[in-house]
Amino acid sequence: HVQLVESGGGLVQPGGSLRLSCAASDFTQDFYAIGWFRQAPGKDREGISCIHSKDGTTYYADSVQGRFTISRDSAKNTAYLQINDLKPEDTAVYYCWLANYRGQGTQVTVSS
Repeated sequence: HVQLVESGGGLVQPGGSLRLSCAASDFTQDFYAIGWFRQAPGKDREGISCIHSKDGTTYYADSVQGRFTISRDSAKNTAYLQINDLKPEDTAVYYCWLANYRGQGTQVTVSS
């Protein structure tokens, strides 16, 4: 049973940064894609980034391009999302996903 546990969210002022982590357990597939999506109150779910383990190919939504960076540490079965220059519209619960699984989410709030 795959488990994904996110961490690193919090309250940050506009322009600030956070680093989200997603630790995966009980996953043995060699090649996979892992990513992040977010859900803000009253808004549709938004896929924001993903990375493929085989060649490191990455994807970013236009809304986060240039500010967010996804990475992974295969040895630790952990994916990261570095988020810089945070804006109030980035406020949401951030979830990581892997195959058909997702984590419980971590809240990111951007406010002065």
